[in-house]
Amino acid sequence: MPITPSQKIWMDGTLVDWDEAKVHVLTHTLHYGAGVFEGVRAYETPKGTGVFRLKEHVHRLFDSAKIFHIQIPYSEEEVCEAIRETVRVNGLPECYIRPLVYLGYGEMGLNPLPCPVNVAVAVWPWGAYLGEDGVNHGVRTKISSLTRHNPNSMPPAAKGTGMYINSQLAKVEAILAGYDEAIMLSPQGYISECTGENIFIVQDGAIRTPPVASGALQGVTQDTVLSLAADLGIPVQVENLLRSCVYTCDEAFCTGTAAEVTPIRSVDDRVIGEPGPITRAIQKAYADVVHGRNAKYEHWIDLV
Repeated sequence: MPITPSQKIWMDGTLVDWDEAKVHVLTHTLHYGAGVFEGVRAYETPKGTGVFRLKEHVHRLFDSAKIFHIQIPYSEEEVCEAIRETVRVNGLPECYIRPLVYLGYGEMGLNPLPCPVNVAVAVWPWGAYLGEDGVNHGVRTKISSLTRHNPNSMPPAAKGTGMYINSQLAKVEAILAGYDEAIMLSPQGYISECTGENIFIVQDGAIRTPPVASGALQGVTQDTVLSLAADLGIPVQVENLLRSCVYTCDEAFCTGTAAEVTPIRSVDDRVIGEPGPITRAIQKAYADVVHGRNAKYEHWIDLV
């Protein structure tokens, strides 16, 4: 989906014009892929624009950096305020937010420790990541031939920049084969996650989702859905899933900050069908929370 430029990008404490947000061609992360990032969204609420679960996203950013031996030169609250400031100055009532921590220019070679650490925050308008038709009717998926990272090769708990080559390859494979999205398996053969989203299935009235031990990123949206399911009285099981589980489930959906709650209508040409009642209930509950229409979760909204 093409990016619609906004006005300013925050770079190491300075707001710069969108077209001037540049880095040197020898920026270390560009060559070796060691960087971390987050995907966050801000929504219009009755009290103004609010960033959804900002603190949780920023905390995960710092956890990712710690895994990668990257020392972010700001505190978590300073990064939170940088995000608020960037949303404010761009005047967008709703937007996608990309905080990025990368290793900058000045050092080359595989040892990243001497590299300068740079931080940037960009925001822009972004609609449904998997398309409006996907939100309304579900996406077609396939099990990827590519395996999710082995945790002893690449740490799947970190949201690292270069690690997403694995997801990109799976995404391209799915698109070229005529599907919308891919589902990835762990090295042990269990369902892990989609290329950029956690996955849920519904079976016999209960929601099931893979654990982080299957290589799935610990999703902020996933955690939100687990809370909402409890509110709705829907049983939840976090457990390993086989590919046959998604072939025979009653409903399925994927979640992520970009994708929000997107139904899955087929897996490997096994038809699940139009979004079912539990998927629709979760979609509605999620929309109510992020737009500030559920007082119980007002603390998840960080007004800018």
